[in-house]
Amino acid sequence: MKNFTPEKCKQIALARLDIIHQWLEFRKKSQNKLQADYDFVKLHNTSNSHPFEILGKISRGSLHRWYAMLNGTEDYTKLLPQYKYSTVQEYRTVLNDDEIKIFMGLLLHPSRLSVGKAIALTKYKLKEQGQNFIPADITFRRYAKWFKDNNYDKWILARDGEKALSGKVEPYIKRDASLLEVGDILVADGHKLAFQVINPFTGKPCRATLVGFLDWKSTALVGYEIMLEENTQCIASALRNSIINLDMIPKIVYQDNGRAFRAKYFTDDKGFSELGFQGLYSKLGIETVFARPYNARAKVIERFFKEFQEGFEKLLPSYIGSSIQNKPAYIMRNEKFHKNLHCDYVPTIEETIKMIDMWLSFKNSQPCPNAPDKTIAEVLSERKRQNIDINILDDLMLATEVKTIQRNGIRFLNCDYFDERLYGFKSKVLIKYNLFDLTSIKVYTPKGEYLCIAERVSETHPMAKLLGDVKDYEDYKQKIVKQRQLKKKTVESVKKYLQCEDIKLLEAQVPFKTDSKRVQTLFKNNSEKYEYLIANDPNNSWITEFKNTKEYKLLYE
Repeated sequence: MKNFTPEKCKQIALARLDIIHQWLEFRKKSQNKLQADYDFVKLHNTSNSHPFEILGKISRGSLHRWYAMLNGTEDYTKLLPQYKYSTVQEYRTVLNDDEIKIFMGLLLHPSRLSVGKAIALTKYKLKEQGQNFIPADITFRRYAKWFKDNNYDKWILARDGEKALSGKVEPYIKRDASLLEVGDILVADGHKLAFQVINPFTGKPCRATLVGFLDWKSTALVGYEIMLEENTQCIASALRNSIINLDMIPKIVYQDNGRAFRAKYFTDDKGFSELGFQGLYSKLGIETVFARPYNARAKVIERFFKEFQEGFEKLLPSYIGSSIQNKPAYIMRNEKFHKNLHCDYVPTIEETIKMIDMWLSFKNSQPCPNAPDKTIAEVLSERKRQNIDINILDDLMLATEVKTIQRNGIRFLNCDYFDERLYGFKSKVLIKYNLFDLTSIKVYTPKGEYLCIAERVSETHPMAKLLGDVKDYEDYKQKIVKQRQLKKKTVESVKKYLQCEDIKLLEAQVPFKTDSKRVQTLFKNNSEKYEYLIANDPNNSWITEFKNTKEYKLLYE
């Protein structure tokens, strides 16, 4: 660095050489050289010419001194300023080593003291040590600025930590996503929603978490799951939705460091491999790749979530902000004006999913970053479908819940789910469900054996025949038929267990004639008698008589 000359010093020397030439030309036109010198200096100091911008005001003595320094040559280096030049490793300052040590010890503290506070504390400590000369504040500030500009890596690491060093200072690798195919790599991450939704389990507003999988090639969010509570299976369920939407199994799932991914959303700190997902992914032939710690820039899904918050979340009435700094005005204290204007609508999970899907349609209509001549949807449509069998993805469904079978089946989220296989059971079962489709749930035994798919039971019109439409009446008739079939199934099964003498104990006093013999049977009502005769003596004359009554028409027609 011995021959180092700052660029600014070169510009000053060249400007001095230029002004010397102009001065000499000006003097040639005048008989009185002394007066010419004063006139030239006055003209220069009142102009805005190029030399003036660099040199500022000059004097007659400066001109003669520079002329003498040239000594008849045109070597501009002789006109270089004669002060020491500082390099990026050296800085010319009046601060001594002890003053710098105290000042930088405060400035580089992890508490991130401001420059002004570090200066005040440094000056106080120097006074306490009995030092008479205390440098000015501007001296400390200039040194702090020089240190930050020339040692930015040390500044960031000391004050902000390794993650900030990785994200702000270290060089990064640019990846060419155009070399990928749709479905090659899905990038997974979670995002705490900045708006409230209605929790279907509690009925109260809450902030849910969206766990999503983004296709790296098209940058489309191909699948997601809404996580209402701590539920690790949501990650697998989101992957299941992604595979169904893509109709193909990805080659690689790329996500945050396993332990960090869990720590962001769950109270314990088990790693990814400890959650049991490794086996589920391997079974489907999916390779799992984890990002290095403090390598947030590698997750392309982060950019998607920023757009999602700006373009979608902030437009919802239930938006409450993701932090104290960006809370909307209506949440703040004493903001009566905004509270009166605010709409208190909070969407349900189903409504939220519909709105997110609508926004995704808009997002996918935008140009694809990895193929600017196509939209995201066009790039996504080029994928090679595999006709995936959804049944092989059951292991990736949302977490199971333990339920008890009741008369109407399984009660879940204030709805009944029923299937014939559940009739006659009074035991506990495991259910698997998907918040994207609550029309049915899958039912398993406590040991995990598959039982059935239970459909959600719709409610029936109170007076379907007289007040309902055709659809209501047909629904009512179908349910009546189903009840009779189930009852008949039970009766036939019981007959196998009871002897003939035991059956006679149930015989009643209402007579009717059969082809074989005459028996007495007791019925609670005409409906019970009718159903018994239909099953055992369909040619009985009583049936014809009952069909002509109003009771029959009201119950069966």
